[in-house]
Amino acid sequence: MIIDCHAHLSTYDDDALIPYARSNSLSYSLAELLENMKRFEVTDALLLSPPRVDGSIVPNEHTIRLCELSNWRLKPVLTVEPSKEHVESCIKLAKSKKQVRAFKIRLGYVKVSPIDPVFLPLYEYALSSGLPVLFHTGDTATKRASLKHAHPLNLDELASSFDKLKIVVCHFGNPWIVDAAELVYKHNNVYADLSGLFSGYTRFSKKYIETLVSQLNRAIYYIGSVDRILFGTDYPVEDHERAIQLVKSLDLDENELKLVFYENAKGLFAL
Repeated sequence: MIIDCHAHLSTYDDDALIPYARSNSLSYSLAELLENMKRFEVTDALLLSPPRVDGSIVPNEHTIRLCELSNWRLKPVLTVEPSKEHVESCIKLAKSKKQVRAFKIRLGYVKVSPIDPVFLPLYEYALSSGLPVLFHTGDTATKRASLKHAHPLNLDELASSFDKLKIVVCHFGNPWIVDAAELVYKHNNVYADLSGLFSGYTRFSKKYIETLVSQLNRAIYYIGSVDRILFGTDYPVEDHERAIQLVKSLDLDENELKLVFYENAKGLFAL
């Protein structure tokens, strides 16, 4: 069994992830996502709002509607933008929709620090409700985003100040994988997901995957365990088959694979 802790979907024409879907020969639809989940024994997937071409987000209400249409096999994650009004609306939405499993802040897409006071009410609610907060880190899907703000080490102070807050470093900070590993090693409340680490096909794809496996193995060796490592596809950025194969290529035994594919996410997101 598998839990995908990071997937995207929308029906918006200006969804910035449509080119990724095309590069992976994916239709990027609810039917396809559910069919792939069935095919690869993915019991649940966390659904996140995709970015739009203009840099904004697909509304959280749209994400929740898609989750409803999936009979809640997809679990909503609310994307939170850095304004008092949006933070308050996301907290209100989470209170009214008990299916919400987490929040997400788009570091890099929003050019603010994760310790900006605007997010304080969100962190306090996340702590009281037990909901994790996911943070985009690393490479971005749009060129207008800020890599400086997307660096995983921006989360160090937050992890120290809110040491009970469950923090997920999305995309393992790629290409700053070793830096993300240090966060997981240093802070017991920090997790990292393996989503969106590659997309499409180039002449160098095979060599890149080989080096990626080596980097991830080094990160896991450094951390010393996989107790806080999570599987994710970042659908449609990755297709399910190659995302699963990447994890199976790591230096992990059967028990460790179960943790990464299923058990860690089941516990973290109360699935």
